[in-house]
Amino acid sequence: MCICVNCALVDRCTTYHAVEAQHQQPHLTLAPDFTPIEPTINVNIRTCGDEIQLEWDVVGCASFMEEQGRWSRLRPGELIPT
Repeated sequence: MCICVNCALVDRCTTYHAVEAQHQQPHLTLAPDFTPIEPTINVNIRTCGDEIQLEWDVVGCASFMEEQGRWSRLRPGELIPT
């Protein structure tokens, strides 16, 4: 699971913005203004028949600032991305 959902900077982060684009999800912000230090992204590759699916998750980041439930507060009522 992406650690960004519990990061105080998720709505300002350029890396999370790129992950949203990869997942074709709406952006939390259109103009992120924070570039994180040393983000680590895992890309999981799955096949479903002839289709190849990529799952991008930020699993480490030197800029991570924990704020439990930050993403959920920004998108109340929506399912947390996994």
